[in-house]
Amino acid sequence: MKNIRSEKPVFLLVDDKAENLLALEALLRRDDLEIVTAQTGQEALELILRHDIGLAIVDVQMPDMSGLELAELMRGSERSKRIPIIFITAGLHDRDTVFNGYDSGAVDFLHKPIDPRILKNKVETFFQLCKQRLELSETLRFHETFVATVGHDLKNPLNSIVMASQILGTLTQDGKQLELAERIRRSAQRMASMIDELYDLSRCRLDGGLSLRRKLVELAPAIRRVVDEHRLSATVPIEFQEEGSAKAYCDDIRMTQMISNLIGNAVKHGTAGAPVRVRLAVRDMEVEIAVHNEGVIDAEVQKSLFDPFVSSGRRRSGKDGLGLGLYIVEQIVRAHDGRIEVGSTPEEGTTFTVHVPREPKVDFARAGVIAQAR
Repeated sequence: MKNIRSEKPVFLLVDDKAENLLALEALLRRDDLEIVTAQTGQEALELILRHDIGLAIVDVQMPDMSGLELAELMRGSERSKRIPIIFITAGLHDRDTVFNGYDSGAVDFLHKPIDPRILKNKVETFFQLCKQRLELSETLRFHETFVATVGHDLKNPLNSIVMASQILGTLTQDGKQLELAERIRRSAQRMASMIDELYDLSRCRLDGGLSLRRKLVELAPAIRRVVDEHRLSATVPIEFQEEGSAKAYCDDIRMTQMISNLIGNAVKHGTAGAPVRVRLAVRDMEVEIAVHNEGVIDAEVQKSLFDPFVSSGRRRSGKDGLGLGLYIVEQIVRAHDGRIEVGSTPEEGTTFTVHVPREPKVDFARAGVIAQAR
């Protein structure tokens, strides 16, 4: 179900009685606010999938699915768990209902009959917060779009520099000139790699994650190609171990990018001369990919490993780039509904382990299917 992007804050009203919805909507209506309404919990969940909701005003007592049950389902989804909820109840200040409501994620309770002034004042706070968040998001979107556009435009001149350096290398036999031509080529390729990372960062920030083109992929040959490519330039041995036939529905280009980033990271931060080991295995309905080196990551550094632009404490040279490699790895894993784990000790070294389901997962936040709603 496609998400509808709105330039105005969007508030959700949920009540099983149409006349109550009309009254609330009339009370809160304003030009710079979009209001969507639902008469059942199921309708509300479908609207949450389509809109970025800034506030939900929910009646507690509804048939089929109560407001409290709806709140619990909302808290169970990554997309909706942070939506603030104001409950409306006709109950006479029932303590159990109030406590259960706050446990389900309520930020406030209003009792019928509702005082319009109190409701407007409470809603105004959330309206201003939503408006500020939208303005900040628009600013960030502009910056990310600018970075992506500039990065794309820089690729053509960089490609020309790479080609020119290669041609220069063929036109001379002088060792010094050959060295300079090769240095130009490597620097331009490293810059191109940084631009690719910035472009991926913009995609993640602008589109809410990387898009995938899934198909059935035999992962072992793809990983073997990546390992062979890294062996050409790596200063340490790279070993590859395959356990079983590992097929998965995934984006093969993104998966090889992820593995390449992990191997490059392991080579860069491992112990000099110690091998990097790559293992592919099948675990029930998951594919497991592990990349190991003999280096150690400090416990404090582990806390920010997957944060963009963070690489402090792990620098071994001036070639660490932008610190986006592991962030992009995590985004690729997340897009595949997988997870990534890191283990690092002085005795056992460091292992990044990726778990990716062999079949695409389907959850209610993406498909709109709520089994618990019944």
